Amino acid sequence: MSTGKTTATGTAGTLTADIGLSAANVQGTVAILSRLLADEHVLYTRLRNYHWNVVGMAFGPLHALFQEQYEALAGDIDEIAERIRSLGATAPGTMTEFLQLATLAERPGDYPDDRTMVAHLVADHEAIIRHLRRDVRATDEQYDDLGTSDFLTALMEKHEKMAWLLRAHIEQRG
Repeated sequence: MSTGKTTATGTAGTLTADIGLSAANVQGTVAILSRLLADEHVLYTRLRNYHWNVVGMAFGPLHALFQEQYEALAGDIDEIAERIRSLGATAPGTMTEFLQLATLAERPGDYPDDRTMVAHLVADHEAIIRHLRRDVRATDEQYDDLGTSDFLTALMEKHEKMAWLLRAHIEQRG
């Protein structure tokens, strides 16, 4: 007799969660969440880097804004990892895994001026937003995971606001 349980294979083995999703749907959703987790870590690290290394006339407000954003991302990162765990999979948790999974690229040794820092961060947020917009549809329509779809929608809205706050620092009235 079938228990209806869904099995998802994580990096540490097979875990079981009986939540009404097929194993294939869980695996698809976990792949999306794992990539997102990796991208969030790359963005978090870039925000910390820029927080530490920003200079110039806008130092104070940017230093504070970068900190506000990396602190918000720290909470989101934890929620994403816990969402992966709630689906019965193992969340990636090493820098090696994050760099292998991430679509955002690191910029080692790059310490740009403050306007370029903001432009890089806007581009990163917007890249995550584009992925999330696609992933919201995939988790809903392809993987039948409405919980993750709603979760991703909320994250997308947070990134949209973060991008807007950063964009406001470099936009010029014409």
